[in-house]
Amino acid sequence: MALKTKFTDLVGVQHPVMQGGMMWVGRAEMAAAVSNAGGLGTLTALTQPSPDALAAEIARCRTMTDKPFAVNLTILPSVSPPPYADYRRAIIESGVTIVETAGSKPQEHVDEFKANGVTVIHKCTSVRHAISAQRMGVDAVSIDGFECAGHPGEDDVPGLILVPAAADQVTIPMLASGGYGDGRGLAAALVLGADGINMGTRFCATVEAPIHQAVKQFLVDNDERATNLIFRAFRNTGRVAKNSVSDRVVEIAARPGAEFKDVQPLVSGAKGRVALESGDLDAGLIWAGQIQGLIYDIPTCADLVARIVAEAEVAIRDRVLSMIY
Repeated sequence: MALKTKFTDLVGVQHPVMQGGMMWVGRAEMAAAVSNAGGLGTLTALTQPSPDALAAEIARCRTMTDKPFAVNLTILPSVSPPPYADYRRAIIESGVTIVETAGSKPQEHVDEFKANGVTVIHKCTSVRHAISAQRMGVDAVSIDGFECAGHPGEDDVPGLILVPAAADQVTIPMLASGGYGDGRGLAAALVLGADGINMGTRFCATVEAPIHQAVKQFLVDNDERATNLIFRAFRNTGRVAKNSVSDRVVEIAARPGAEFKDVQPLVSGAKGRVALESGDLDAGLIWAGQIQGLIYDIPTCADLVARIVAEAEVAIRDRVLSMIY
C-alpha cells in the first residue's frame, strides 16, 4: 500500500512521511532506516563536528540504503557560527540530491543548492515564512505547528489552523510538521491540504533511533502535557520534554530581569547529548513535542511507517469516505 502525493513524486519516495533533522539523532542509522521503510530519512549536518565528518557520514549512510535521503542544514544566529559554506559544499560534493534547510536567512544556501540541482525543502513556522520560502525558490516547505518539538516560532498557531492556512497560499508541495505520529494524523494532514508529514519525536521512539533505550521509554511513558516551553521571555521559544532541567529553566526565566546567560549553563547542546546517549533523563534538555501523548510503543521504522500509512488509508476510506452519501 502507498499514498501518492506531490511530495512523494518530488523526492522519489514511496510514502509521504519524512524524518525531520534532529540534533544528535539524525545519524546514518536513523536516516537509512526511515528511507528503507519507504519514507525520507534525514541526516543532521551539524550533528557532525566538521564538514569532512559530514561527508563521511553521508558515505556511511549510502552503505545502509540505496534509497533517497536528505541532509538537514539549520542556520542559526550565533556569535561564532559554524562554517556553513563548508558544510554546504560537503553536501553538494557528496552528491546529496535533497536538503532540508531551516533557520534564518537561508537565501545564500538555497541559491547554491539550487544551482547544483539539489531539491530544497525549507522548514517554516508561519504562513508568511512559507510564502517567503516559496518566493525564494525552494521546492517544498515543511510547516511546524505549535505542537512541535524544537522552535515553533512566536505566533503559537497550532497545525489545525496553520496547515490549511498555508495550503491556501502555497502552491509548492508542503509537509505538515508538529504533532504527527500515527495514521490518523497523516490522514488529517492530507485532508487539511498537506502532501505528507514530517516527524521528529515519533521517530526517536523507534528501534533504530541512535539514543538510549531509557529516553525512548521516557517518550512512551510521557503524555501530551509533558512538555515545557522554554526561552519564551527571550523570544526564542522552544518546546522540550518536561524534566528537572527544563523545569529549572522555566523557573529561572520567569524571574524579573532574567537574561539568557542565566539559563545558558543548563541548556547546552553538550548536556542534551549526554542525556540522549547515557539515558540520564536529567542530564540536560530532551527536545520532544506534544505527540508524546500518542506514542505507545517502540517499533522498527519499517513497522512504524507501514502502520502509519495503513492507518491513514483506513481512516480515509472507512471513516471519511463512509460518511459521504
